[in-house]
Amino acid sequence: MTYTATLVLEAQKGNNRAFNELVDAWYARIYNFAYKYFNAHDMATEVAQRTFIAAHKHLSNLESAAQFKPWLYRIALNNCHQEKRQQVRSPWHNMAQGLFEKGNKGEQEGPSEPIQVAATASHQNPEQHIGQEDLGQWLEQALAEINPDQRAIVIMKEYEGLKFREIAETLGLSENTVKSRLYYGLKALRSKMEAWNLKPENF
Repeated sequence: MTYTATLVLEAQKGNNRAFNELVDAWYARIYNFAYKYFNAHDMATEVAQRTFIAAHKHLSNLESAAQFKPWLYRIALNNCHQEKRQQVRSPWHNMAQGLFEKGNKGEQEGPSEPIQVAATASHQNPEQHIGQEDLGQWLEQALAEINPDQRAIVIMKEYEGLKFREIAETLGLSENTVKSRLYYGLKALRSKMEAWNLKPENF
């Protein structure tokens, strides 16, 4: 039995110290997941706090301590969706979405085809060579603009290191669907980076 599973069992018995240790062990990962999803500190903090409040409230309903990891990420993702719905978008944001988002044309293969987004003027002429910090910022921007369903899977797999099985359990999908959405999500990221002239030889 893993240390996390042991803590879960103790917390389910009402051991608050065990639950606090779970928070200490998992808070940073849930915060990072939410931050990659929104690219915003305040929203990531809000999601992380809501996630652990909900986890504390419903931990007794978790049937298997071994399922804590996908269960916790499922709560976090649900909170991301809720936070997203609660955003009050500015007129500029809505206008930009209308101007720059356009449906993918000519490619009909596979499910969950990513939305293709044209680069804005500020994205068209990056430096010839960029550092790792700059690359991270470009990646975060690209992540924020791809299909949300694909974005969640890319973050879970590439940033959080979850297994396909764990992602499938978290989202209630088949592993094949998870793999398909990961493929198209990475494809969308690659297309966006190339549209911004960010290629491997530039960094």
